[in-house]
Amino acid sequence: MFVMMKKAILFLLVLAGLVLPGRAASILIPMDASQQNHLKAYGIAYWILTQDVELYWLLNYRGGSFMSKQFSQIEEECKIRGVSYQVISDGQSASILEELSVPEVNMDHVKLEKAPKVAVYSPKDKQPWDDAVTLVLTYAEIPYDVVYDEEIMTDKLLTYDWLHLHHEDFTGQYGRFWAAYRNAKWYMDQQKNSEDMARRLGFNKVSELKLAVAKKIRDFTLGGGFLFAMCSATDSYDIALAADGVDICEPMFDGDPADPGMQQKIDFSHGFAFTDYMLSRNPAEYEFSSIDATQSRRIPEKEDYFALFEFSAKWDPVPTMLCQNHEKIIKGFMGQTTAFMRKHIKTDVLIMGENKAAGEARYIHGVAGKGTWTFYGGHDPEDYEHKVGDPPTDLSLHPNSPGYRLILNNILFPAAKKKKQKT
Repeated sequence: MFVMMKKAILFLLVLAGLVLPGRAASILIPMDASQQNHLKAYGIAYWILTQDVELYWLLNYRGGSFMSKQFSQIEEECKIRGVSYQVISDGQSASILEELSVPEVNMDHVKLEKAPKVAVYSPKDKQPWDDAVTLVLTYAEIPYDVVYDEEIMTDKLLTYDWLHLHHEDFTGQYGRFWAAYRNAKWYMDQQKNSEDMARRLGFNKVSELKLAVAKKIRDFTLGGGFLFAMCSATDSYDIALAADGVDICEPMFDGDPADPGMQQKIDFSHGFAFTDYMLSRNPAEYEFSSIDATQSRRIPEKEDYFALFEFSAKWDPVPTMLCQNHEKIIKGFMGQTTAFMRKHIKTDVLIMGENKAAGEARYIHGVAGKGTWTFYGGHDPEDYEHKVGDPPTDLSLHPNSPGYRLILNNILFPAAKKKKQKT
């Protein structure tokens, strides 16, 4: 009897300890310079959402930190993945949320509700380059599916929340690699596979298929989808939409000449981001139009940086989420499409990162119907001039990459609970 009473008393003491004020009850995942692995921290945030645990994104607080209720499984997952975290009391977590709510402070919090279903647009055959988004998704341990033309044309895109486009050419000109690589096996295989795919899906030309795919992606975005694009998928996508019904491909790409009046016939209003640009008429030029700054820029690598804008966390939560970082000056990196000339960006587009002196925007965002799109210039944030055939970047060497963080902000953005617009 005495032993049973001791056990009962012990149980009551433990129970009392669980409810005492100040008991550690929340997990804070800092995203400032103290975080030892920023990229995997996003994977932890995504994993928490899959466990149906309430998660807050603390905008402009210690680099855009995350906070959730304390569970031993979350702690264990952080330890396994090498992510820094702190266990704090209920009182401390309440104090943080109170601090963020002060009107004069440019901070806020958003509740993340549901892990978005992620798709990456990429051909099934091996490409001679790597995709920064698939690299960082894999490293951060965030699941994704690969989709391509066949899936897009059969409306499987509608089952996803977020879509990424990378080193892709939606104009049907095979990335403008013809001059340098037309005799390379990978280029010839890519052309053959693309032509076979077009015929199989009922199109006479690859450019016609790519336009149809671009329109499906546009409809996905207008219907509420989240579109993210990098490198050549940004301007080539916008050009494809603007050139609807106009042949802009020379014979080596589609078998017949381009329309000599193509420049006058394109309709800039059909694109998301760009206007008043000049198409490149030289098929041997590694460029689509005057949108991209790659060929004209004269910025040494050591001086190549762009600055992130600071937005109001309380009034402009969307761009604030997309710009969360522990650095505000981001080192530049090249790509087929490196940066967007400001003079060709539509007036309703939000510029989030720029090199003002060079007249370049690197990171832009806009609303389309019920959805949003974000374009990010460059190919690989940790490989300044990633060339065809170069090995993939080892992200274990760059766990705190500010440039890669911008990609992962876009992954979590769809999970945020929508706030009512302030008036």
